[in-house]
Amino acid sequence: MSTQRSDARRNYQRILEVAEAEVAAHGADASLEQIARTAGVGSATVRRHFPTRQALLTAVFRERIEHLIAYADGLRTADDSRAALLDWLRTLLDYAVSARGLADALTYEPPTDRPAPHSCGTTLESAGAPLLARAIRDKTVNPDVTPHDLITLTVGIALATEHHASPTTEATHLLHLLTTGLTPRP
Repeated sequence: MSTQRSDARRNYQRILEVAEAEVAAHGADASLEQIARTAGVGSATVRRHFPTRQALLTAVFRERIEHLIAYADGLRTADDSRAALLDWLRTLLDYAVSARGLADALTYEPPTDRPAPHSCGTTLESAGAPLLARAIRDKTVNPDVTPHDLITLTVGIALATEHHASPTTEATHLLHLLTTGLTPRP
């Protein structure tokens, strides 16, 4: 019995390693069949460990998401609540631009009344919500902005710039436009 469990753990790790490489190379639409072949397992084994594409993508990006959660937690006590929120959004954007497939993975998760509890989008919204709430309370962010709005806008910028010659530069520029507005300052 323990041999079967250790084989299952090894298969899980191997599938995840291959999936990370495939998603980095091909984005969120990486072939599950190619992942299975490269990992040396059958398609059924991949689906047993990861019943949906979203489950696989969530596992692939788990470490980056956990870092974003920790980063948001560290910013909760920053002196400037708006600057803290924007800093976190810039970090999220940098991750979404540099980790091919993360922005795509987040587009699989439209808002619902019953979101999946461990989905990337739900997790990121929960991480950013306290930063947003504090900025709203300090009257530095419009009160009708939601965490989902911020994730959607950030993901949209990442997707819109992923094929630019310098996606990070362009994405940062667009986030700056988004957060400062189009109206020139006197």
